[in-house]
Amino acid sequence: MTLALALTACGADEPSDPVEAPELGACRMLEPDDVAASANSAPTVDCEQDHTAETYAVGPLPSELSDAAYDDADIGAFAYRTCSQAFMKFLGADESMALRTILSRAWFRPSQEAWDKGARWYRCDVVGGTDDATDFVLLPTTAKGLMSSGVPEDKWMACVNGEAVPGAPRIPCSEAHTWRAVTTIKVGADKDPYPGDRLVEVKSRDFCDTSVSAWLGYPLEYKFAYTRFHEAEWKTGNRRSICWARTTT
Repeated sequence: MTLALALTACGADEPSDPVEAPELGACRMLEPDDVAASANSAPTVDCEQDHTAETYAVGPLPSELSDAAYDDADIGAFAYRTCSQAFMKFLGADESMALRTILSRAWFRPSQEAWDKGARWYRCDVVGGTDDATDFVLLPTTAKGLMSSGVPEDKWMACVNGEAVPGAPRIPCSEAHTWRAVTTIKVGADKDPYPGDRLVEVKSRDFCDTSVSAWLGYPLEYKFAYTRFHEAEWKTGNRRSICWARTTT
């Protein structure tokens, strides 16, 4: 079963506990605290106006989840996979680029009250920041195809301004920075069991060492870093570590 949903750029308030699926293409002013919540009923705004979020996918939950508990982990796993795939298609980004942008995806389910009334939908939003952001950047009128050129503007790509990458918030590469996310490595195939923390770390380190050196033009001295995932992220479908180059350009 599919839902036929019309694109919209008009602002309108939604009910506080909507049972019907949200509008596809709607824009909102969301903050980091909003995307940490399970549900969201923030009013929509005209996409020509300032906004930090755009709904790029909406649909019904699969029938096998219709009787699931509100906080069932299988709902989260389904939404993660679905929103991740739609996120890349919407932006025109491959897996590597989708991990190296400051844009990220957030998903929402109905409120508990709407769920109890039978609502069974998901909503995927592209938002102007990652999960460590304290503020979101404003999005263009639409983020659709934003990375389809293969060479996105620096203001949409992830950098870090600090001595080290771990623990530092990601910022747009258009701002002063000391580290840039330049490549990623796929550590395992989709159906592989989790290989263990040590193997993921070693494979990520060795690949990023070589990859960053090549990206910098094989200098005699250079610094690199990597951010890797753990088993929890593997179970949600992530198979890539991110390579960072120490650079100011």
